[in-house]
Amino acid sequence: MNLFSRLANLVRGFFSLFVTGLEQQHPEIAYENAINTMIEKYNKLKNATAGLIRLREDAADRLQKAQAQQKELSAMLEQAMATGQDDLAVELIERKDAVDADIASLQAELEAAEKDVDTAKTALTDVKGEIGKLKAEKDRMLAKMQSAQARTRINDQLEGLSVDAELRALENVRTGIKDTIAKAKLGDELRESDLDTRLNALKASSSKATARAKLEAMKKDRAAASDANRTI
Repeated sequence: MNLFSRLANLVRGFFSLFVTGLEQQHPEIAYENAINTMIEKYNKLKNATAGLIRLREDAADRLQKAQAQQKELSAMLEQAMATGQDDLAVELIERKDAVDADIASLQAELEAAEKDVDTAKTALTDVKGEIGKLKAEKDRMLAKMQSAQARTRINDQLEGLSVDAELRALENVRTGIKDTIAKAKLGDELRESDLDTRLNALKASSSKATARAKLEAMKKDRAAASDANRTI
């Protein structure tokens, strides 16, 4: 194989891959190509069948003429024998024998032509039926494909209505709220650890201790006064 042949095969291979991909994306093209091919085959077969019918009609016509000649020769032979014209009768017999042989050959030819026509007509019917089936299959399969494509589009739309995005946005809000609360707690904790806060707490504690001491002293004074009254 030379370089040009290899390049031609490579181009045909790439073109075949391109056509195959195109037909997969657009199956109606593949169906149309197949249907058109079948129709072309049907038309060629139809023309061939017409040719076979012409051959059959030609054989039938020649057979009819030979049979007419056979009858004519038979009649002439009877007349020659009736009139004693033996030499003419011999000639007529020879001619009639040749015609009889032609008739046998033409009958065989006509039978073969009729069989060929019947076979071709059957093939025509089969191809026509296949074209009808292919057209029906095309309509059915394309309808299924369109239905599947519609379902796919609806599923894609349903997926687009998912609440995942909204939930993610709400989660961000929740995180922001938690961060705000954490910052507030941090401020409280920082204030509790502040020196002024600690001093104020210490003052409050000292004030309470002084109040308790006064309370204890008042209790003692009251108890002493009560004892003095009982002594008197």
